[in-house]
Amino acid sequence: MKVTVKPRLQALLDEKDWSQSELSRRTSVPQPTISRFDSAERHLDWHVFAIAKALGVNVEELFEVKIEDADE
Repeated sequence: MKVTVKPRLQALLDEKDWSQSELSRRTSVPQPTISRFDSAERHLDWHVFAIAKALGVNVEELFEVKIEDADE
């Protein structure tokens, strides 16, 4: 089984018409951290939960998850 996880923060920000700076202000997550969110492989737990709460989404909605069988 292969699991691929792709962050989708920018898409959520676009939906809300928020800037990264606005999200930073609402979460206290540093703006440079938010800027790297979609390209980073690791995220601090509190960043993920603070961002999800501010956006009004579940943590799972911050990521696109694809699961493929090894046979595919």
